[in-house]
Amino acid sequence: MDDEETAGYLIPDRVYDVLKWVGLIALPALAVCVQTIGTAAGWTGTDLTVTILTALGTLVGALIGASRLKPDA
Repeated sequence: MDDEETAGYLIPDRVYDVLKWVGLIALPALAVCVQTIGTAAGWTGTDLTVTILTALGTLVGALIGASRLKPDA
């Protein structure tokens, strides 16, 4: 692993990019999709599922934000 890639961060750049995509794009889009389809189809548990997906997206966003904080040298 090259020194520039880690540069004091907790996770490698590639992992950060994947987590950022999951947290900022995939999980929110999935939550909207589940909410729309679940409501239209009358699925039970739709609201709970959407709440969990939204919470996971927020968690991923918070964790990757914290991983980008550089420790004081």
